[in-house]
Amino acid sequence: MHRVLSIGTYAAMDAAALAAEFGGPTLPALADLDSLPQGVRDAVIAMACKSHETLGPTEMDRLPNLKLIARYGVGYEAVDLSAATARGIVVTNTPDVLNDDVADLAVAMWLGVLREVERGIANVRGGDWANGGPPLARKATGRRVGILGMGRIGRELADRLAAFKCALHYSARSPKDAPQGWQFHDNALSLAAAVDDLFVTVVGGPETENLIDADVLAALGADGHLINLSRGSVVDEGALLAALEARTIRGAALDVFRNEPRPDPRLVSRPDVLPLPHIGTATVETRTEMGRLQRANIRAILDSKPALTPVPQG
Repeated sequence: MHRVLSIGTYAAMDAAALAAEFGGPTLPALADLDSLPQGVRDAVIAMACKSHETLGPTEMDRLPNLKLIARYGVGYEAVDLSAATARGIVVTNTPDVLNDDVADLAVAMWLGVLREVERGIANVRGGDWANGGPPLARKATGRRVGILGMGRIGRELADRLAAFKCALHYSARSPKDAPQGWQFHDNALSLAAAVDDLFVTVVGGPETENLIDADVLAALGADGHLINLSRGSVVDEGALLAALEARTIRGAALDVFRNEPRPDPRLVSRPDVLPLPHIGTATVETRTEMGRLQRANIRAILDSKPALTPVPQG
């Protein structure tokens, strides 16, 4: 009897670990649930999920004895938490183990877009260096930076940016226990107006849909940069395109997009955009820890123990 179902395309190391520890069927997507015989679906107690598809009542009811949805990653906005709670299903994610990688990449993206690293690389590889270097870029040290979402990742990022002698501003649901001088803002518009560069680390979902809109981008200003590592849904991409075209802001560095893995080509082809393929956690070390934590949550439920990292379900 197989008690664990794996959903999504896992890296070889994670797929092998799930198979070795639990066995059970694997499916590339939630849409393939009906391909499993009813008897197999009835036996499933835990789901190892690495998918951004919506996981709602319809999908849950196809697994009538499901007790756990173990998400691979920190985001869980695709899961209908009310539906899970009503069915007695625990939802977990893999927080903390990925904070350093995402914060490190945020700094790399910020430096990359400010110093126009991509343009510099093209200048050398294309043989144009001999004809003169690229235009002057912007200095990173000492800029005013804002962090929209001062959670675990936001705090790690803030500590790194402080080392660049930056003036720190942040926004969260409430003020944090932060070092003296870090300025709290209670909304995105106020935060954007106070800084040169805006980092986005909020959670995805309906509450943050299009939180970065035309007004926020206008407040950021003509020398401003947007760095998004949260979810593509947080940014109104039409407004971002318009701001870049009108030079309302200077540039953007984006690790996430609305239509992954096929983002809007008008956005990613721009020289003032530094685009990355959602690689915030993409290191061997962090993905290994994410997989271990996901499996530990599954093992806890199978052993009738509390989950290690349950998400708030009200």
